[in-house]
Amino acid sequence: MGAPREDRFGGPSKRFGKRDERSAERGKRFGKRPGEEHAHRRDDERPEAGRRFGKGEGRGSPAPRVRGAGRGEGGLRKPELRGLAPAPDRARHSASKTRVDALMAPAVDLAPQAARAEPTAVQTVTVSADENGMRVDRFFEARFPGLSFSHIQRIIRKGQVRVDGRRTEPKARLTAGQSLRIPPLTLAPPPPRDDAPQAQKDRAFLKGIMLYEDDDVMVLNKPMGLAVQGGSGTTRHLDGMLGALRGSHPDAQRPRLVHRLDKDTAGCLLVAKTRFAAAALAKTFRSRSARKIYWALVVGVPRPQQGRISTYLTKQEVEEDSYMRVAEHGEKDAVHAVTYYAVVETSAQKFAWVSLKPVTGRTHQLRAHMAHIGHPIIGDPKYFNIENWEFPGGIQDRLHLLARRIVVPHPRGGVIDISAPLPPHMEQSWNLLGFDATRYDPIVDAPEE
Repeated sequence: MGAPREDRFGGPSKRFGKRDERSAERGKRFGKRPGEEHAHRRDDERPEAGRRFGKGEGRGSPAPRVRGAGRGEGGLRKPELRGLAPAPDRARHSASKTRVDALMAPAVDLAPQAARAEPTAVQTVTVSADENGMRVDRFFEARFPGLSFSHIQRIIRKGQVRVDGRRTEPKARLTAGQSLRIPPLTLAPPPPRDDAPQAQKDRAFLKGIMLYEDDDVMVLNKPMGLAVQGGSGTTRHLDGMLGALRGSHPDAQRPRLVHRLDKDTAGCLLVAKTRFAAAALAKTFRSRSARKIYWALVVGVPRPQQGRISTYLTKQEVEEDSYMRVAEHGEKDAVHAVTYYAVVETSAQKFAWVSLKPVTGRTHQLRAHMAHIGHPIIGDPKYFNIENWEFPGGIQDRLHLLARRIVVPHPRGGVIDISAPLPPHMEQSWNLLGFDATRYDPIVDAPEE
């Protein structure tokens, strides 16, 4: 698998990321001259050797979690923004900072999904005359039809259910007038019926892929294969579904997209719920204050294993299709594109798990850049340019590109930091190749510009 960390990053004494030295050393490591904004590169040039970053010795990738309010009686934490002091090298961000790392929820498909389950509070109920003589487990089945039989048995066995203050058994009989303690329960609403209105199905689907939500913004875990916006022949897309989340109040606002993902790219998609949030986030993306990290599986191992790709890209029309190609500096309609990359792990020098941080946000930028340096992304129908390459058993012919993490200043202060889980086809490949998804990701220490 991946080379030892000291081999990749030049030993403990040379690691990147010391806060008091970062600004002074950045130009030396990445070859910039004073006053130079970009290193423009022609088609045949490769990222410069020796540009490395990210030691992170002793650090592991943080376990997905939700930080916020303390545990309430319901037993789950509710995400909320909370201010922290900013790091010295991130002064341009908001003066407060919050990390809201998403839980590694199961990957989703394109089928309508039930809304996310919400925990109930502890309840104390009195057994009614109609429930006299009923078994304890049957009582729960009758009152809470959404609970599984195994869950009912478990909470009773663990003593979370009390009858008149005492532990009980699943088969114990209840008597009218007894006091029954019901612990916090996670009750998922039933999935929409097949004949339910489409808006109800869309609402359930969107709630099922929600990674984070507050009054102003939400982050969706976009599945692979679902378009973000409509187009020729595209009738089902996320933008069309967002209207289902509009409230019934006359002043309720329709959620708005603030950035895009390719149809076959899975992962974090930020959505504004109000006009105020949409305007603030649009400004954030224009100023490049939003940080995005992507994971990809590529053919071969890039050399050097950490570097910067700087090219010009322009749109090329081919029959009824189009793609982005590397262009010359000064060519008509060519736009500058910069990407930092870092190899996280490798498999027999045939595959590499690469983490990517785009500085610019050009169409197909990451896909075109990886193909340009000779390491196209597995399953890319547009940019995979290796002839006679066959997929090994167990790796699906689907785009292996995930919008893994988004870090963006919140419109009302603080910072939202959300991570998405691997989609099913990438999780299968990671398991097959023996990659550890919790491994430290060195791209977090790459420069922001």
